[in-house]
Amino acid sequence: MSSIKEVARLAGVSVGTVSNVLNRPDVVAPDTRQRVQAAIAQLGYVRNGSARQLRAGRSRTLAVVALDLANPFFIDVLSGVEGAAQRDKLTVMVFNSSKDAEREARLLEELEEQRPLGVLITPVNDRGQRERLDRLVSRGIPVVVFDNSARLSHGCAVAVDDVLGGRLAGRHLLDRGHRHIAYAAGPFSVRQVEDRHDGLAGVLGERERLTVIRLPDLNVATGRTAGREIAELSPGARPTAVFCGNDLVALGVLQELTQRGLRVPDDVAIIGYDDIDFAAAAAVPLSSIRQPREQIGHTATVMLLEEADQTSGHQHRHVLFQPELVERTSTAARAPVTSAL
Repeated sequence: MSSIKEVARLAGVSVGTVSNVLNRPDVVAPDTRQRVQAAIAQLGYVRNGSARQLRAGRSRTLAVVALDLANPFFIDVLSGVEGAAQRDKLTVMVFNSSKDAEREARLLEELEEQRPLGVLITPVNDRGQRERLDRLVSRGIPVVVFDNSARLSHGCAVAVDDVLGGRLAGRHLLDRGHRHIAYAAGPFSVRQVEDRHDGLAGVLGERERLTVIRLPDLNVATGRTAGREIAELSPGARPTAVFCGNDLVALGVLQELTQRGLRVPDDVAIIGYDDIDFAAAAAVPLSSIRQPREQIGHTATVMLLEEADQTSGHQHRHVLFQPELVERTSTAARAPVTSAL
């Protein structure tokens, strides 16, 4: 592999001039710049980005620790992250904690050693990792928490008001006449799961009944398990509506109920959370609580870059977006019962 010295020798210029062509081409005369670029092309020279970062004392890499990359929600958030990072020509490294606290802890230890420009993370359990995240900040690695309302001692957070999201789902179902509602989600150690439950429970009165179906994970398979549990109840004991912790669970519930001959929404209404693309494309289009997914990623990245820029006078912020109810067929009003003529 050729070196910057070889480029300088071939172009007949100093190493400093080659460096200027690579980093500040506007300060080099056009003919000299062309000569250096020709030498770079002839030798196939590729700059050593890692060495350049070490010399500058700054990484050009952002690390993202996502809660669950099997969930399309996080893919959409990453799209927002990459859009913001590309403006500063930053590299984005993506890690998946898979909702495993031990795996997350190991990833954070590795990142502490690698010293990226900053870390974006949705913690598995923000209470358990807060000390470790604060330690990253104390080592000069800024951290922004996204899709979680956790507050670090020294950092920013970007989230959606999940308590409000739970309220929106609950009020929508109550407005549709449902008085026995199930909440299918888990694990409750994940803050979002707990907050959505609290929002739902908060709008139910003494006349309404809430059945909680605790799931080990938020995916289609656990949704089918919840759907099976609901379907096997007698009609009198069965909830008439189910609020699911995310759209993947809602899709699983929908699959199981329809395969067992129950009609959605006539027998059981379903509402999910996130409003991923699959929600609208389901056999019975799913109502959902929409989150601004790409905006979450973009905002979190901008805040992280502000944290990393020690000259910007940045102040820590906690941004809380408002969720939005999207109504579709899965919670449509029941057709009125008419007597035979």
